[in-house]
Amino acid sequence: MNVLVFLVPIALSLGMLGLLGFMWSLKNGQYEDLDGAAWRVLQDDDLPQGDHKP
Repeated sequence: MNVLVFLVPIALSLGMLGLLGFMWSLKNGQYEDLDGAAWRVLQDDDLPQGDHKP
């Protein structure tokens, strides 16, 4: 039972750290453009201008 004295505060602090990280990502706009990444995957921008394959 003495282990709970250490594990409960560690679990609470890790949970708070995760919540703060999530709130920070919301504040910095990480979830603003959810469709943009999906469309960028489909774009073929990795070829240089003169190297168009037939």
